[in-house]
Amino acid sequence: MAWFALIVAGLLETFGVAMINQLTVKRDLRTVTLLILGFGSSLAFLSYSLQFIPMGTGYAIWTGIGVIGGALVGMIFFDESTDWRRMVFITIVLCSAIGLKLVG
Repeated sequence: MAWFALIVAGLLETFGVAMINQLTVKRDLRTVTLLILGFGSSLAFLSYSLQFIPMGTGYAIWTGIGVIGGALVGMIFFDESTDWRRMVFITIVLCSAIGLKLVG
């Protein structure tokens, strides 16, 4: 259950980052509310998961999900670059997160 909560926390962080980008486009109460709910919920799920998962591993995985998710959301929804070099570095982050899980 802790790993599921950690994954949800990472996805909610990705949502929060998307709302930051949306806030630069459209400043309204709905976007601010979604941003606060996204990051607040993300931290709540992260807090729960860190009760069972070592802090270094949990935080690194949470951050990795957020980095990869933010980059993918930017590419898919906000027309950011899909250059092959960028994809290589996203893959390196993904492999690092998987490696932490395997050795942790």
